[in-house]
Amino acid sequence: MERNVTLIRKALAVLLPLFIAVFAVLHVAMPDRSFSEAENRVLLQLPRFSLKALMSGQFTADFDQYVSDQFVFRDAWIGVKTDVDRALGKKENGGVFLAEDGYLIQTFNPPSEADVEKRAEAILAFDRATPELRKYVMLVPTAATVLQDKLPPFASAGDELQYLDRMRSRFPATVHDIDVYPALDAMREKPIFYQTDHHWTTLGAYTAYVELCKHLGLNPLRQDEFDIRQATDHFYGSLYSRSGFRHLRPDRIELYWPKDPVKYTVTYVDEGLTTDSLYAVDQLEAKDKYAVFLNGNHGLVQIKTAHPSRKKLLLVKDSYANSLIPFLLPHFSEIDVVDLRYYEEDLASFAKARDFDDMLLLYNANTFFEDSSILTLHESE
Repeated sequence: MERNVTLIRKALAVLLPLFIAVFAVLHVAMPDRSFSEAENRVLLQLPRFSLKALMSGQFTADFDQYVSDQFVFRDAWIGVKTDVDRALGKKENGGVFLAEDGYLIQTFNPPSEADVEKRAEAILAFDRATPELRKYVMLVPTAATVLQDKLPPFASAGDELQYLDRMRSRFPATVHDIDVYPALDAMREKPIFYQTDHHWTTLGAYTAYVELCKHLGLNPLRQDEFDIRQATDHFYGSLYSRSGFRHLRPDRIELYWPKDPVKYTVTYVDEGLTTDSLYAVDQLEAKDKYAVFLNGNHGLVQIKTAHPSRKKLLLVKDSYANSLIPFLLPHFSEIDVVDLRYYEEDLASFAKARDFDDMLLLYNANTFFEDSSILTLHESE
């Protein structure tokens, strides 16, 4: 017995340094990766050394992150760790819950009172700066609220509705709130959210479109007026990448093609690109297949339809709106789509110059309360 223990110790004494040496050689020999397909994020490159960065501790912190990001077979190790956690019964990783029926659901981080107040004041400031513009706000509760019963026991959903109600209570009569929660809740047994991604599905977007039309006095197209086609059945979304949970069914992405299509042009202003489709089908070959809608996020996208006599819409949004925009084409002559995360001009001046009839502010609850770009609306005064 003692002899066996001695042999094991000797073997470990040889194998452990060998194991470390092999990984050190591989780390040096293999080129650094710039992007992780599995995590869907940019990986840190070797930080530049300076005495100032070293003394401040920034170089050490960046170098630790660099080694972590560029660790050999990183994606495989992440998968192994998550599999072990899952076998031990762990249902949360990276702020994402492994819920029932294969759903990954992102937690909602409640904002501070100051954050709520700042966002309310930003919207009020923009309203004061553009009194002639009719404004509608749709703040969308996420799967953490709509599919709350799928969360693991004792998991906190974060009470999105409470904070959304606080925002709504601050809106004046000139800002029209569109509460889409009842419509989504009525459809909760349908696939209105992706299982591996934080977005709503095209069906979820269609549900919101119908509710939006009620408030705007429009007649929505019925579902049977669309040819609904599956674009892909192999979509692993942002929550799959972020959480590390594996061995889940991929999502399907469906596109709604109107049987009586509207002719239109789409101009990506910053890129100087014009096309005749809101669907970037080449993105279905990429990791982020949700970018098939509107070719991802852009500062300003201008859409002109073959209905010159109809109203003009300013849509200020996050990526939830990308899959809803195609439904709006029959109802407007022009739709200007602004993503404040990438738009650097004064929005109030732009709105006045373009003489829009309506404005829709559409965000999901998480992005609305976490992303600070919405505060730039306050600069309109």
